[in-house]
Amino acid sequence: MKLPPRTVERLSKYRRLLSKFRDMEEAHIFSHKLASMLNLTPEQVRRDLMLIGLNGNHRKGYNIKALIELIGNTIDREEGHNVALVGIGNLGKAVLGFIHKAETKMNIVAAFDTDPQKVNTSIAGVPCYNASEMEKIIHDKAIRIAILTVPPEAAIPTTSQLLHAGIKGILNFTSVHLDVMPDIYLKNYDIITSLEEIGFFIKN
Repeated sequence: MKLPPRTVERLSKYRRLLSKFRDMEEAHIFSHKLASMLNLTPEQVRRDLMLIGLNGNHRKGYNIKALIELIGNTIDREEGHNVALVGIGNLGKAVLGFIHKAETKMNIVAAFDTDPQKVNTSIAGVPCYNASEMEKIIHDKAIRIAILTVPPEAAIPTTSQLLHAGIKGILNFTSVHLDVMPDIYLKNYDIITSLEEIGFFIKN
């Protein structure tokens, strides 16, 4: 099923929010309630859910457990995805800790760094390898997604290593613009740009 990236992003947010309600007595939720908690319109929620083949009950709304399952069947890979984290500095450790606490089928199975004090250790249960071993480990562990948390000066050469090793998707936490082929899915997360955007809209 092909879906717009923004729709997939919202579906992920719906599921995380709905997971807080699944064990409560209230088994259903209306689109307007889901929309209000995510600052969306009910129409947007209904359009997203219609794209994955779901229509709500006008009297009861959407069945929460069924909706969580359907979203999972749509956006997840049944066996999950093996992920590598590249760069175990403060940011890398924070990202690793956040993902470990989340309910997700994204499994961080390897970390890479160049610091001899980190290499051949286990960080939050994830083995850390020397960056020079990247191609072998990525191949052996069938890793297709990488999270990039390296210093800016290392972003471009590290990306080249990752692509050469067979990585197909990158979540880029650096501020560096990365040029990748069209068949590589690149998602940028720039903290400074996000903060400056907020600053602009609240300055008056």
